[in-house]
Amino acid sequence: MIALVRGHVAVRRPDSVVVDVAGYVGYRLAVSAESTLRHVPAAGTEVTLHSHLIVRDDAMQLYGFATEEERDLFLLLLGVQSVGPKVALGVLSGGSPRELVLALAGGDTNRFQAVPGIGKRTAERIVVELRDKVAPDVGSGADIVITRSDDPRALAREGLVELGFAPAEAESLLAGAAGESVEDLIGAALRGARR
Repeated sequence: MIALVRGHVAVRRPDSVVVDVAGYVGYRLAVSAESTLRHVPAAGTEVTLHSHLIVRDDAMQLYGFATEEERDLFLLLLGVQSVGPKVALGVLSGGSPRELVLALAGGDTNRFQAVPGIGKRTAERIVVELRDKVAPDVGSGADIVITRSDDPRALAREGLVELGFAPAEAESLLAGAAGESVEDLIGAALRGARR
């Protein structure tokens, strides 16, 4: 997993950034317009971005984020049915992580329906599924707090998504998995994926 990319900005586009790492390799990271791109300096300047790699059969796509909170929101959004990486970036492009969390807390489905690719049903699903997982932070200086579930199945699902499985695929793999711990569930799901 590529969790952090540090180097000099080689290319800066409205939807992506290429970071030249030590002059040997350039990583193209898809970024959100609002939260990340405005924090990326001009070409030639050093930048550090938190990242998440998604591996598919036909491509490997790297996503970049100005903060860990934004990356965590991206991952939570990917866990919602019908929300893929492009739509999740669209949601993040619509405001700061704090604004998004406040919209979730307030049940503002219109805020999410404004994003291309999100209809009423998906907007409602985002609010219902994520409202209890995030909260505006009061007092610590961070924008948001991501609350993590202690439920082994929820944690195993997050782990499978981190490994590159689509959220729906992770859910399907876990449906037939037996085990008490996160490790047992992920192991059973991976064995099921091999069949």
